[in-house]
Amino acid sequence: RNVVARMKIALAQFEVNRGAPETNLARIRELVAQSTAQGGQVVFLPEMCTTGFDWSRNLELLNQATEHRAQIAALAVEFNVAICGSLLEHTELGRAANTLYFFERTGAILAQYRKIHLFTLFGEEKHVQAGEAVVTADTELGRIGCSICYDLRFPELFRKCAHDGAVVQVLAAAFPHPRLTHWRTLIQARAIENQSYFIATNQCGIERHGSSIGECDYFGHSMVVDPWGEIVLEASESEGVYLTDIDIAQVANARSRLTAFKDRRPELY
Repeated sequence: RNVVARMKIALAQFEVNRGAPETNLARIRELVAQSTAQGGQVVFLPEMCTTGFDWSRNLELLNQATEHRAQIAALAVEFNVAICGSLLEHTELGRAANTLYFFERTGAILAQYRKIHLFTLFGEEKHVQAGEAVVTADTELGRIGCSICYDLRFPELFRKCAHDGAVVQVLAAAFPHPRLTHWRTLIQARAIENQSYFIATNQCGIERHGSSIGECDYFGHSMVVDPWGEIVLEASESEGVYLTDIDIAQVANARSRLTAFKDRRPELY
């Protein structure tokens, strides 16, 4: 697959409406249109961007999950843009999965990654079928490693992706206050330790869970960090499309100038 060394990417940060896929799909369409109008070549969406986290409602929506995925693929074709985000998936066992997809411009799925680390603080493991595989995929950005939200806290996943050739790590998330410091610090750490780009798209706005969990105030701050750990882009807490250029050649540059991969001693770990 041809890799475009320098690309303009768009992070589409928005407030996801729980259990309202029609509303969310309409908003995604608007954000994709805005992204491409500003030159975006790949659009990144947040976690569970079509349905939110109303698991009782999501069980009702499982039979529509394939159609929602098809609508995102159709947007990729219509706007001639690659799209990446986390969606509800109806698994072969008839359960729900929290799954990251990367759609190329033709609408074809290049990556399909089920969230490995389920967020037990919110009881996600009671409602979601966990993923069982690390996923990397060759895209026009280069080889990407896939991750979702809570995965950010598990460095082994990202090291495995880097070992498998990933030069860009993508993360779809719904990270809430008060953990903004964790978000920013861990994204930079994952980029630095693996000498790769890190693209993280977060939800914003307030989600009312209607349970003992209460409300989640998602802080936005979608980010792009380069292989040296420098913040290339950091969004505010507001909805919108945030664009920046990334230069994949910077990955090889960083890895040749600071040879951390070569100097590892995995036989001792």
